[in-house]
Amino acid sequence: MKNPKPYMNPYIAGVFLGLVLLASFLVLGAGLGASSGMARIAAAFESSIAKSHTLSSEYFGKWGSNPLNYYLVFMFVGTILGGLFSALSSSRISFQLEKGKSASAFLRIFFALSGGILIGYASRLAQGCTSGQALTGGALLLTGSIVFLICLFAGGYLAAYFVRRQWND
Repeated sequence: MKNPKPYMNPYIAGVFLGLVLLASFLVLGAGLGASSGMARIAAAFESSIAKSHTLSSEYFGKWGSNPLNYYLVFMFVGTILGGLFSALSSSRISFQLEKGKSASAFLRIFFALSGGILIGYASRLAQGCTSGQALTGGALLLTGSIVFLICLFAGGYLAAYFVRRQWND
């Protein structure tokens, strides 16, 4: 890996993120989120295999025969492509498995997949993801979003206490 460029100042990045959120409200009339985009991509994939089953599904069926025709699908894909572009342009891309010395590769992959599946399921069960709740709800100063953010960070710190030995570097 070449010498990577320094990270963007987090305060400047935060201002840019706020401007993107403002543009989303002004142009689309809605905030940001990610879980709906992924769910709609899954619906399109399932529809390509079993269209009648997908359309009759209580969950996927309500999106009709073209579930990809939704702004959060484009935002999700743009987030992936933007992250890839950023990593490539700043020489920060490498294919590796990051883990602590005491964690096996299997354990790291197991925890990553388990956590991803669990949070993906929970975000659809809650009808929204943490980014939508934190960014959109926080920007609107919704009490539930503020309480959510406090609990999210408290829960993260508590969970880190129990798994810190896995990252023994």
